Order: sequence, then C-alpha cells, then structure tokens
Amino acid sequence: MSEGPAKAKAPIVPEHTKITSGTEVQEKLILAARVFSDLLKPTYGPRGLDKMLYKTDGKTAVTNDGAKIVAELLVKHPAAKMMVSMASSQEENCGDGVTTAMLVCGSLLIQGKTLLRKGLHPLTLIGGYGNALDAALEQIDADASPSSPAKLLCVSETALRGKVADTSLDTLSPIVVDALRTVFENSETAQAEQVSMHKIGTGSIRDSRLVNGVVFRRRVIMDNLPNNLSGTKVICLNGDLKIRELTRDVEIKISSADELDSFVTAEQDRRELIAESVTDSGAGAILCTGQVDRDILHILSKSGILAIGELDNSEIQNAADATGAKIVETPLDINQSDLGACGLLSWERRQETDSVQDIIRLEDCPNPKTVTIEVGGSGETATEEVIRALHDSLRATSLAFTEDVLPGAGAMHARMAHAVRAASESQSGRERLAMEAFARALEAIPETLTENGGGESLDRILELRAAARDDQLRGISPDGKVCDVVDVWHPRSVIEAALVSATETASSMLRIDQVISARGD
Repeated sequence: MSEGPAKAKAPIVPEHTKITSGTEVQEKLILAARVFSDLLKPTYGPRGLDKMLYKTDGKTAVTNDGAKIVAELLVKHPAAKMMVSMASSQEENCGDGVTTAMLVCGSLLIQGKTLLRKGLHPLTLIGGYGNALDAALEQIDADASPSSPAKLLCVSETALRGKVADTSLDTLSPIVVDALRTVFENSETAQAEQVSMHKIGTGSIRDSRLVNGVVFRRRVIMDNLPNNLSGTKVICLNGDLKIRELTRDVEIKISSADELDSFVTAEQDRRELIAESVTDSGAGAILCTGQVDRDILHILSKSGILAIGELDNSEIQNAADATGAKIVETPLDINQSDLGACGLLSWERRQETDSVQDIIRLEDCPNPKTVTIEVGGSGETATEEVIRALHDSLRATSLAFTEDVLPGAGAMHARMAHAVRAASESQSGRERLAMEAFARALEAIPETLTENGGGESLDRILELRAAARDDQLRGISPDGKVCDVVDVWHPRSVIEAALVSATETASSMLRIDQVISARGD
C-alpha cells in the first residue's frame, strides 16, 4: 500500500538545520575566500601597509605579516577556516609566503567562479587547475638557480621589505646572513631556531648587532660578583648548586653541643667540596638551572668565579650550544671536557630601568652553534614587529642555504602564467579554459604589487606578458613599474609550496556541492 502524497517525510536532521546546494555553495565559499584575500591585499609587497590588531585582551599589534594577521583573526566561516589552515601550514613549513598563498588561492576561486557560472563542471575546472599546476612547476624547475652569497643577501632583504625593518636593510640583512653562516659553519645546519633574539630596549633599529653567543636576563645576586671575564671557561649545570636536599623527612637527635658543631661542620665541608669541584675545574663561570647556595656563592666569588642560577632549560641549552659546553647533572662530576669557552662574559645592571633582572652576555664564543641578534629600538610595538620581520628573514634565508632560489617581484608568477598559457594550447577540451583562468590567477601577484606601488596594473601585466614571451626576466619595481629583476629573490620552497597549497585548497573548495549547517546559518 503506497503512502499518500500528504504524508510527511521522515525527519533526518533537526528543523533548524540549513542545507545549501548547487552553485550557491561555491559562490558563498568563493565570497568568503575573496573577503579574506582582499583583507591581506593592501599589505603585500614593498609598498604594503600595516594592519592594527586590537585583541580581546586589550593588547594591540601593528603588522603587515600575513601569518600574524591570520593567526589573530577569530574566523568563523568554514571556507575561511580552510584558508587559515593553509596559511598555518605555509608558515610552519617555510616561514614566509603566507600572503602570496592567500592571494593566489583567492584569485583561483574568483576566476573559477566565472567559469562555473558559464556552466563548466567543477571537476573539469579542478582537472584544468591540476594540468596548469604541472606546467607551472616545470617552469619553476627551469628558472631555479643555485644560491650564492650575493643572492643570500637578496633573499634576506626581500623578506624584510615592506615591514618596519625596511628602513634598515643595510644593517639587518648582513646580520641575518652572518648569523646563519656562523651557525652553519659550526653545526652544518642553518635553522632560524639557532638564532635567538634579544631586545636592547634603547637606541634605534640601526643599533642592532650580532652576538656570537647568548644574551639573557637574570638577576645577579651580589653586586661584587666577578664581571667582564675575558677568555673564560664556562660550566653548564642542569640542577642546583647547593647541597642536595633529602627526599624524606628525618629527625636527627643531638645530645651535646659538640655533636651540633660536628653536624654544622659536616654541612659546611660539603659546601666547600662542591665549591672546590668548581674551582678545580678551572672554570671562570658556572650557569645552572637551579638555585645557588649563598655560602657556595661567597666561596666562588672569592675565587673570582661568577655563578648564575635559575636559568630556563632553553637558556642553559643555548649557553651550552654557544660555548661548546656539555651539560652536567651534578657539580661533583665536572671534567675538563665538559667546559665550554667564552671570549667575554659580562653582566650589566641598568639602574634607571624598572627591570629587576640584569643583562648577562656570553660573547665572542669561538665556535657557537647558537648566536643572538640584539635588536635595538625603544618602542615596544615597533621592536616586536622588527623581531617578526627578522624571524621571517631568518626562515627564508635558512632555506636558501640548502636549496635553489627563484626571482621575485612578480617575475616568477608572470613566467609561470606564460608557461601555463603555452601548455593550454595543446588542450582541446574544456580544461583549456581552466588553465587560462589559472594563468590569470597567477597574474594577481604582479597586479597587486603594481596597485600597491601606485602603477597601472593592466599596462604592467601586458608588459610582463611580452617580456615572458621574449624569455626576459622582468618584474615589478616598488613604484609599480616594470623593471629587470636583479636583487629580489625567494627560496624555491616558498614560492612552490605557496602555489601548491593554494591550488589544493582552492580545488578542495570547488569540490564542495552542498553545505549542511546544524546551526541554521
């Protein structure tokens, strides 16, 4: 017996659930992605402007760093969350190129929207994008060139341009390259994590300098402790510099004054034994993660030995990497081979500041695997932005130490667009339309650079197309004009990873044909 036409359908989801289907889905996703990419568009390039972020805790930040902006936004839309995930992956893998990935992804979706409205099937569009990506990657293979000292400096400068640090490129770029070269020569690796940052809190950005060692803030307990130790040996201790406390509560019964004296003498002898172990090692300083006994501190001070305690595990590790010391677990087991070397160990107390901590420097280490950049500047917000720029530059330059580099200033994207158009000539199906759309999407990078530089984007794009057809390496100058690319370079992985992740994210969004919202929005 069949059911009547008036029979209600069986409810599967709650009544407030909203289901969106068809092309309306892609249009909504594309609209959300476009809002996201338009938000970052004015920050891109050497003439990019900053965003002021006002956080929920009342703090503010001024930056044009794409990763920082994306990380601070409280994103709710699912399409925007997909782009945030893409940005996080790009930042984690390369440390740069987040804004590039966002702009390319948004442009791919915008170009795809036009073709979807004309009736192109989403899978056909995705297939064309995949073919275009292969052609673009082949062009990357052809244009990649080995890095050199001059190109390393250009990579560092490129990552710093468009930020607060832009005013001091001639100071900061050599510092970044020298820092990574120093750790690379001593450890055969060049990672941004091997370079620490320390805010001076005074002067200007141009007062920044490279310290072949470590700098940290800790309180020096006594004013008369040794200072400005030259050519000293250093001990790194993971623990307390004092008598080890018992783990269980015990009571000692003392029946006479002589027994009390004997007990106190035994404790003092133990302290002297610890101090003697440090003194006999020939070290001029000992750094430890735990507390320093006052009596031991006085004994070491009389022997001209500086003792500093309560360091973090990361600080003691950095000190060991900088000086070449081995981290010991107990002060009674110190060997000559455990000691590190430091050219100058000094501490500074700034009476005019409110800080209760002193600045301790281990400088001129002979073979440091960790170095420190002292960042000048008295403004808190500006200094934080300089540190973010330096970190991006360190990440990008460290990649260039071990891989090829590619031209920037929009030149690489213009050449990839030309390669995609050339490859589309061999396509007879509708995928050709998608490949041409992919090429136009790539041109969003030089177009944005032109607009932010105050130039006419259409004219510049046509000039770049002609240059790519003639196999000329030309890009966009800071003032929005077409110029030869000679000093703007990126690590290969920054451009390649941004292109791949943008294409994959856009393709994932275009595959969605239905959105089911349990919240009803």
